[in-house]
Amino acid sequence: MKTKADLLAFLDEIGVAATTHEHPAVFRVGEGEEIKAALPGAHTKNLFLKDAKGQLWLISAEDRSVIDLKRLPAVIGSARLSFGAEALMVETLGVTPGSVTAFGLINDAERRVRFVLDRALAEAAAVNFHPLTNTATTRVDQAGLRRFFQALGVEPMIVDFQTLARVECAEAR
Repeated sequence: MKTKADLLAFLDEIGVAATTHEHPAVFRVGEGEEIKAALPGAHTKNLFLKDAKGQLWLISAEDRSVIDLKRLPAVIGSARLSFGAEALMVETLGVTPGSVTAFGLINDAERRVRFVLDRALAEAAAVNFHPLTNTATTRVDQAGLRRFFQALGVEPMIVDFQTLARVECAEAR
């Protein structure tokens, strides 16, 4: 599994400028508001989910977005969603609870996890994610985020969580 250092080296290798800020561990979205206030860009919440058919999902949304897990399956084409087990999260994304991040997709070599990105993040000038650990936050600009996904071969499914509607990729660009 890749570490924070591996991730940052990969971002550098593919030409993504990243700024990483070290801080005390943050486990939930409501924590660390003073940290977020000092960091420009959109902040995120990330959910690792498994549907009733066994498909794994990673949802990355703007930190204040409401995610309706009862209505979301109809939008993304999944079965009923529930939170994925910690062991499965570690196995596929290489992270533990509190450290879930879109950057964890670097560890999903088998592409077992389907990725859903909030339209607000897909349109933000810069985004902040944990770099595989909840003791730091890494900011990349939108072009860098897209370059990261492209380098991994990941095509995010864009969902507007305000309207709970799927968005065509070209619309979010």
